[in-house]
Amino acid sequence: MRSVRSLQARLLLAIGSLLLVIWLSAAWVTAVLMRHEIEEVFDSSLQETAQRLLPLAVLDIVGREEGDTASQRLGVIRDHAELFTYVVRNEKGEILLRSHAADVSAFPAYDGPGFRRSEKYRLYSEEALQGTIVITVAQPLDHQASIIREMQMVLGLPVLLMIPAAFGAIAFAVRQGTRSLRSFRDQLGTRSEKDLAAVDAVGLPSEVAPLADTMNALLARLRSAFDAERSLAANTAHELRTPLAGAIAQAQRIGKETEEHQTAQRAADIEATLKRLTARAERLMQLARAEGGRLTIDAEVDLRDAISVVVDDINRTGRRRRISLTLPDAPVASSIDPDTVGILCRNLIDNALQHGDQASPIEVALSPGGELSVANGGPLVSAERLAALTGRFERNGSVGRGSGIGLSIVTTIADRIGSRLELRSPRPGADGGFEARIAINGDSGSPTRSMLS
Repeated sequence: MRSVRSLQARLLLAIGSLLLVIWLSAAWVTAVLMRHEIEEVFDSSLQETAQRLLPLAVLDIVGREEGDTASQRLGVIRDHAELFTYVVRNEKGEILLRSHAADVSAFPAYDGPGFRRSEKYRLYSEEALQGTIVITVAQPLDHQASIIREMQMVLGLPVLLMIPAAFGAIAFAVRQGTRSLRSFRDQLGTRSEKDLAAVDAVGLPSEVAPLADTMNALLARLRSAFDAERSLAANTAHELRTPLAGAIAQAQRIGKETEEHQTAQRAADIEATLKRLTARAERLMQLARAEGGRLTIDAEVDLRDAISVVVDDINRTGRRRRISLTLPDAPVASSIDPDTVGILCRNLIDNALQHGDQASPIEVALSPGGELSVANGGPLVSAERLAALTGRFERNGSVGRGSGIGLSIVTTIADRIGSRLELRSPRPGADGGFEARIAINGDSGSPTRSMLS
């Protein structure tokens, strides 16, 4: 049997079961006590009837003519159900008087005053004139039993009707009492793995509040650790920019001043390596900002401007023929920081330049709804590789080309602005290639996904 995991269901089951047992026990005890009381009432009525009838029977019998001992049967004035029947006998057991519905065979021989019980009747006997006149009154046991059953049904019916109502009331009370717990659960369930803000613990029961305090303390420690890690990466990358620029300048000077071809080639190699290191340091700074910096501004800006600046800057490096830009005619407003938009666009374009077909152009497009797409030609990328490309330091194919964190930066920013990064291979309308899409303005709520069509 599966155990109940819900706290609300456990409380409802425990309280409901306990209350049901208490009600059934109380109903059973009440039924037993009521049966006893009803039997006492019937016995009292039986005794009262005998004691009321006996003096009347004595007067009737004493007033008869001497020697008249014939049995007399009372006549029926109006038809009715006779619940009490009786017989009056002398000391010899001869019947002197009886009710009209009395069954003589149902009355046993007199053996003294008091109550008796036969198979079908409850009887009470009383005597007068020193035992010379005896009356026995009988009541059918089935009538008494039917009255008791009716009374028990009258008692039990409200209980049966109240049980569902009580369970509903208990369920409502438990649900209201656990509302703060459900709110606490929903807070945790809707958070992303990057949200380390303290959880609101207001209104939690005292039994659960310490758990929330402990969790908030843990989140604070994790937040501090991540902040220190991001700060270290950003500061290190920033501090490396100046010495790297100096080293690049020295390598370039060596290459220009030397007349030896081998030394010039080594200087060029050093310069290329230092430039890759500079680009990687720049990516680390972007990643630190994506994870911890503010990505929105208070005013809205036109996304076309930020994207145009990035594309123009890349084209100035000599790759003008490889990048085509398509922008809508109307402005595309967004509250995303233009620097953040630039980071997104630059990383997607750099990814296409590094891993796409060198002979095919890079197509950058912004839709009127604010969706940025970057597509390039090249071989198909498997679904497994698409799913892994957004991880840190993951490269598609050749080792050493690119920093391996460009798409990870884009994914991090997309998560923080409530958007998604969508990767496709092949690109729409082609047999191969690769396309990346991200909704910078308006589309939110879905996690990062990869698609292979």
